[in-house]
Amino acid sequence: MFYDEAADAVLKTLNTSETGLSSGETENRLEKYGKNELKEEEKTSVVKLFLSQFKSFLILILMAAALVSAFLGELVDAFVILFTVILAGVLGFVQEYRAEESIKLLKSLTSPEALVVRDGKEVKIPSSLLVPGDILILQAGDRIPADARLLEALSLKIDESSLTGESVAVEKSTEVFPTETPQPDRKNMVYTGTSVTYGRGKAVITATGMSTAFGKLAGLLGEIERERTPLQDKLDQFGRWLGTATLIVVAFVAVLGIFQGFDPFEMFLWGVALAVAAIPEALPAVVTVGLALGVRRMVKRHALVRKLPSVETLGSTNIICTDKTGTLTQNKMTVEKVYVNGTLLNVTGEGYKPIGDFFSGDVPASEDVHLHRLLVAGTLCNDAGLVEENGVWDITGDPTEGALVVAAAKEGIWKNALEEKHRRKGEVPFSSERKMMTTLNSSEDGLYAYSKGAPEVILASCTKIFLGGHEEELTPERKQEILDVLNDLANQTLRVMGFAYRKVPEDIIAEEAEKEMVFAGLMGMRDPPREEVKVAIATCTSAGIQTVMITGDHKTTAFAIARELGIYREGDLVLTGIELDALDNKEFEEIVEKVSVYARVYPEHKLKVVEALKKKGYIVAMTGDGVNDAPALKAADMGIAMGITGTDVSKEASSMILTDDNFASIVSAVEEGRNILKNIKNFIAYGLTCHIGVVLIVLAGVLAWQILPVIAVQILWINLITDGLPPMALSLEAPDRGLMKQKPIRSKEGLVSKRMLIASLGLGLLIAVQSLGVLYWALGNGVPLPKIQTLIFTLVVISLMFNAFNWRSERYSIFSLGIFTNRSLIYAVLSTIILQLAAIYVPFMQMAFRTVPLALSDWAMIIPLASTTLIVMEFTKYLEWRVHR
Repeated sequence: MFYDEAADAVLKTLNTSETGLSSGETENRLEKYGKNELKEEEKTSVVKLFLSQFKSFLILILMAAALVSAFLGELVDAFVILFTVILAGVLGFVQEYRAEESIKLLKSLTSPEALVVRDGKEVKIPSSLLVPGDILILQAGDRIPADARLLEALSLKIDESSLTGESVAVEKSTEVFPTETPQPDRKNMVYTGTSVTYGRGKAVITATGMSTAFGKLAGLLGEIERERTPLQDKLDQFGRWLGTATLIVVAFVAVLGIFQGFDPFEMFLWGVALAVAAIPEALPAVVTVGLALGVRRMVKRHALVRKLPSVETLGSTNIICTDKTGTLTQNKMTVEKVYVNGTLLNVTGEGYKPIGDFFSGDVPASEDVHLHRLLVAGTLCNDAGLVEENGVWDITGDPTEGALVVAAAKEGIWKNALEEKHRRKGEVPFSSERKMMTTLNSSEDGLYAYSKGAPEVILASCTKIFLGGHEEELTPERKQEILDVLNDLANQTLRVMGFAYRKVPEDIIAEEAEKEMVFAGLMGMRDPPREEVKVAIATCTSAGIQTVMITGDHKTTAFAIARELGIYREGDLVLTGIELDALDNKEFEEIVEKVSVYARVYPEHKLKVVEALKKKGYIVAMTGDGVNDAPALKAADMGIAMGITGTDVSKEASSMILTDDNFASIVSAVEEGRNILKNIKNFIAYGLTCHIGVVLIVLAGVLAWQILPVIAVQILWINLITDGLPPMALSLEAPDRGLMKQKPIRSKEGLVSKRMLIASLGLGLLIAVQSLGVLYWALGNGVPLPKIQTLIFTLVVISLMFNAFNWRSERYSIFSLGIFTNRSLIYAVLSTIILQLAAIYVPFMQMAFRTVPLALSDWAMIIPLASTTLIVMEFTKYLEWRVHR
């Protein structure tokens, strides 16, 4: 709409004119259309954020267990259970609240003031008061405050990378375009949140606020529901499984006991004790602490996680959909090739730093008179600038012109100093029709004309070439040679510009200078890939993670970058937005796994790609920094925004923010995510051993001897001290060798694999058999019941301390890991043993836990028996190693 109509028709449709709206009319329209502002998504209140930490099924079971314990008078049990539940909630709340507070609200892309024509006069007004029909004046450096149709465009270029992802500023015009023209190619329109890099213009506002392209993106964000993370689903699934199993066991024991003649109330108490033994009260707190500790480590590796469970999602990610501009590339146009004096030179350096060299092969080409003249032409026929602030180099003006200024600075030609000696006396601005720009600069040597533009146009204006230190005739053969070089550079997806100069009379008119010029050379530039990205993508590939590029840039540019970085593989498909539109959902889902590059796409396409991949069962991460990325960031399992160049819209929609804008940091974050998930699984398996062992001991004691081998308060103590410090220390375990060479964990895979469950059952059974053996021996030798319970109580705790070392790694021996490499675990085990000794030997704790002191002979029995949990697992790992070696 509007782009396919003539300017006069647009003005008529909007009931306005080039003299602007009247003050009265603007007030009426402001009331009709509302302020030019975006509706912000309603923020979660602090209370809701806190209460959201207590929604999991496991937490609800624990709260129910606490209520039952309190009802039965077991206040200590109730207090401890509630304490662990609240601790988990507080830890999760604090982490998520801090992350939310660290991100500023959505406002960065709105222009505070705008220059408009009202009542026939140019006035500055707050951008929030703009209305459709306002006449907008555009100048270099302006941020576009609303969507508008151009009425005038004088050498106007707009940076639309934040909306479309295209890295090169778009040349604008006032011509009418066909109705089917896609949004990025509607060159007579300007959009909210983009910025003017060059030239000037006048436009009539066609949409404000939520009706703009930017506003529709914000509305799209509001419609997308953020799905639960795999970890949240797995914890709930684990909680349901554990809760159901616990209820079945409790009911079985209670009914069996009643049939055997036990008092129903007494059997109910035993059932509660079994429930306490079976439910890992500390699991939510330990998982939360494990995630929080992982998040702290990730911050040091330049990744800020906004939602704790998202950490695990990273570890399961098997596809990363990434934007090109600013994510894979530097978003800094850089001159890489120079053709001068018949020679093609390579240019080194990165970004806007004026540091680099010019080489012909391996030979430096500095201080060459031909190169110097070319760079002078590129610098004087130029409106961009190079600035340095706090050690950081940046450009002002158009990125393409900025690249020329940086290239000259690498050779010691500084624009400010050069312009002092070569004052600009006139110019012919660049236009899309002429495709060239010319300036007239006076110097001690006279007046010179310098031109730059499309190489074919520049060549057509030249009759000579600067070659071998002389100005020689530009013969057809030499012209063809230049055109051949131009084609080679274009095939490398470089943006090529031609340059020329000419000494002219003092009284010449600028327009007449663009003939009989001297060809100076060519410069090829592009937005280069980040140096570290290629290695990062290779690491992702070896880790079983596919990288997909989704960009608003042209197909040839996207394909070349993807092939260079290793994203595109032989046989992959490359789709454009138009080709994607031609496919229905079913057709697209059939080929989506084969596509590695999407070019010239819009926000809806990015969303379509993410949703199609998710339907195929993939865990999808989406990286991006622009407004155009926000809907897909929110829809993805893991939205990753850029912290430096990222818009606030993208940050608000993300699950994680890269604080250094480096794609390579994703690899570190994935490794950390995988390690956190590995550690969570390991300490859940460790906890299962404990709970399985205790349940079997209590169950067998009730059925075989009609006694409780350990009482309820001892069971709770076992749960508290063994599920406290050791699992937290396990969460600090370093990544296993080859972690990033393993395939991602399947999304449907549970928290505990069959292998881990078998190992936990086996070790739990071992602890139970040893404890019941001690019970059988003690009863046969007339040992008092309190002593028997103390022996079994201590044997279980010490066995579990040995078991903690088993679960540093599911597969690797502690000897291959290094016995002392996890010092935190050693301290945690020693602390737990000290607490157990206190429960046995400190008088007031003896009363609380109904224990009696143990003799050295008792310890001589306990320690060898307990150590078998470690010995058996180490032997099993050794056998596996021998089989797989």
